[in-house]
Amino acid sequence: AHFSVELFQLEPFVADEYIERLVWRTPGGGSRGGPEAFDPKRLLEEFVNHIQELQIMDERIQRKVEKLEQQCQKEAKEFAKKVQELQKSNQVAFQHFQELDEHISYVATKVCHLGDQLEGVNTPRQRAVEAQKLMKYFNEFLDGELKSDVFTNSEKIKEAADIIQKLHLIAQELPFDRQVHFSRANLNLIQEFTSAQRRGEISRMREVAAVLLHFKGYSHCVDVYIKQCQEGAYLRNDIFEDAAILCQRVNKQVGDIFSNPETVLAKLIQNVFEIKLQSFVKEQLEECRKSDAEQYLKNLYDLYTRTTNLSSKLMEFNLGTDKQTFLSKLIKSIFISYLENYIEVETGYLKSRSAMILQRYYDSKNHQKRSIGTGGIQDLKERIRQRTNLPLGPSIDTHGETFLSQEVVVNLLQETKQAFERCHRLSDPSDLPRNAFRIFTILVEFLCIEHIDYALETGLAGIPSSDSRNANLYFLDVVQQANTIFHLFDKQFNDHLMPLISSSPKLSECLQKKKEIIEQMEMKLDTGIDRTLNCMIGQMKHILAAEQKKTDFKPEDENNVLIQYTNACVKVCAYVRKQVEKIKNSMDGKNVDTVLMELGVRFHRLIYEHLQQYSYSCMGGMLAICDVAEYRKCAKDFKIPMVLHLFDTLHALCNLLVVAPDNLKQVCSGEQLANLDKNILHSFVQLRADYRSARLARHFS
Repeated sequence: AHFSVELFQLEPFVADEYIERLVWRTPGGGSRGGPEAFDPKRLLEEFVNHIQELQIMDERIQRKVEKLEQQCQKEAKEFAKKVQELQKSNQVAFQHFQELDEHISYVATKVCHLGDQLEGVNTPRQRAVEAQKLMKYFNEFLDGELKSDVFTNSEKIKEAADIIQKLHLIAQELPFDRQVHFSRANLNLIQEFTSAQRRGEISRMREVAAVLLHFKGYSHCVDVYIKQCQEGAYLRNDIFEDAAILCQRVNKQVGDIFSNPETVLAKLIQNVFEIKLQSFVKEQLEECRKSDAEQYLKNLYDLYTRTTNLSSKLMEFNLGTDKQTFLSKLIKSIFISYLENYIEVETGYLKSRSAMILQRYYDSKNHQKRSIGTGGIQDLKERIRQRTNLPLGPSIDTHGETFLSQEVVVNLLQETKQAFERCHRLSDPSDLPRNAFRIFTILVEFLCIEHIDYALETGLAGIPSSDSRNANLYFLDVVQQANTIFHLFDKQFNDHLMPLISSSPKLSECLQKKKEIIEQMEMKLDTGIDRTLNCMIGQMKHILAAEQKKTDFKPEDENNVLIQYTNACVKVCAYVRKQVEKIKNSMDGKNVDTVLMELGVRFHRLIYEHLQQYSYSCMGGMLAICDVAEYRKCAKDFKIPMVLHLFDTLHALCNLLVVAPDNLKQVCSGEQLANLDKNILHSFVQLRADYRSARLARHFS
C-alpha cells in the first residue's frame, strides 16, 4: 500500500505516467530481454493487487472526507447561531441610538426657538437705539453745529466716517442747499489726501482713503493718487522700463493706503497702457506705416515684444482674479488696428524685398534673366528631355557662371527667418499656421523657383552636346552649390517653420510642397548630371580618337617598344581622375557613389568598346594589358567595388591577347573569366594578330 501511495502522491498527477512508473517498478514489467524479461502474468498480478490497494486507499480517503464534512457542517451551524445573536444585539443598540437622536433633535428645536424669540426682541431694540443716535447726529448737521465727541475728536475719525456714510444716504433726499455741508467735507478730504501724498505721509493717506471709502469722492481720490504717482515717472528714454519701475513702486505702497490695493493697481496699469503706451506706440508706428514697411515691421515687432515683456513683469502683481485676461485685453486694445492686417504688410514686404535681392544679384552679373516658359510646349520639351536626355534648344555659354549665390540665399533665408519670428509673435494663435504657410510659399517662390530652379534651367541649357570638343562642364559646380543651398533651405524649414505648424493641418501641406519642390529639382539635377557624364565620355572618346594609333598595339618593331603604356591612356586617366575629384567635391553621401558608379560603368564600356577596334600583336597585347592596368588604377580612385570588378575582368580578358595558344582554355576557365559568355571570350581572342592561324583557332575551339 505504501508503494501505491508513493506513486499516487507525485505531482503533477498524470494517469499515463502513473501507469508507466508502476510498470517499470514491477519486476518483469520491462520490454528488454535478460533476467527481467517481460512477464505478462506477473504484471497482471501486480495490476490486480495494485487496484485493490487503490480501492482500500479510496475507502480510507472517503471516510476522512465524510468526517471533515460533518465537522464543517457542525461549525457552520455554530457560526450561524453566533451571527444571529450579534444581529439581535445590533438591533437593540440601533433602537437606543434612534431614541437618543430623537431626544437631541427635540432639545435642539427648543433651543433654536428660544434663540429666535430672543433675537426678535433684541433686533428692533438695537435698531431703535441706532436710529435715535443717527437722528441726534443728523440734527447737529442740520443746525451746522457739531457738538458730539465723535466729530470733534480726531482719533475717532473712523467712527465718524461710518456715521457720515449712513447720514450721506439720508442726505440724498435733502434739498440741495442742505447737501453743501457734505460736498464741502468731501472736497476737503480729497485736498487733504493730495497734500499727504505730496508730503509722503502714508498713514494720513490711509486714514483719509478709509474715510472716503463709502463716498462718491473715493473714486476721485484714487484718480488723484494715480495721476500724482505718475508725475516725474517717465524721465528715461525707455518708457517700458519706466512703466515697470512705476508699477513696482506703487505695488509696494498701495497696500498700505487703500483697502482694495489690487483694484487701484489695476486701474493704474490700465491708465499707463491706454494713455502713455498707446500714444507712444501710435507715434512710433504711424510715421513709418505707409512710407517704410521694413521699419514699420521692425518697430511693430519690437514694440509688441516689449509690451508683452512688460505684461509678463506685471503678472507678478495681484491684479484681481483673472489678470491674464485683463492684461491681454490691454495689449489688444493698443495693437489691434496694427495686427489686423499685419500678415498683408509682412508678405508684401517680403515679396518686394526678395525680388530686390535677386534683381540686385543679377544686375551685378550684368545678366538679363531669360524667360523660362511654362505650359504646353515647355512641358512637352521637359518630358522629351527626361525620356531621351536630348538637349532641346541651343546651348548657352554661361562662361562658368552658375547663377547661384550663397550670399543671395543667406539674405533670402535671413529675411524669411525674421518674417517667421515676427509671424510667431504677432499672429493670433488660430492664424499662425496659415500665416507661416504664406511666408513659406514666398520663400519657395523666390529661393527655390526664381533662383535655384532658374540656375538649374540655365545650367542645363549650358551643357554642351556629348560630341563637343574641349567642352567646359560647369554643371557640377551648379550641383555643388545647389546641394549646399538645399541643406540651408531644409535647416530653416526644420528650425523656423516646423515649430509654427507642427500641430496643425498645414504641416502635411508644407511637407508635400517641400517634397514636390525637391523632387522637381532632383529630376533636373539628375538630367544635368546624366548629360554631363555623357559629355565626359564624349571627351574621352575625342582623346582616344586623337591619341590612340593602330601601331600602338601592332608596332612595326616588336623588339623596340620603349613605353609602359600609351599616350592615349595617360591622357584619358588624367582626365578621368580630374572628373572623379570634381564629382566628389560637388556631391555628398550616397550621391557620390551613385554618380561614380554610373561614370565607372560608362568608362568601362567605352574602354571595352575601344579595345575591340584594334588588332594586337604579342607586344601590342602586352601594351594593351599595361593600358588596362593603368585604367584599373584609375578605377580604384572611384572606390566603387563594382567598377573595380569590371576593370579586373577587362584586365583578365586582355590576357587572352598574349597568352600562349596552348594555355587559352586554361585561362578561359580561370576564376575571373569562367562565368563570362563564350562569345565575349571569343571576341577578344579574335583580336589577336595570329588568330587566323589554324593552330590558334583549334586550341580555342
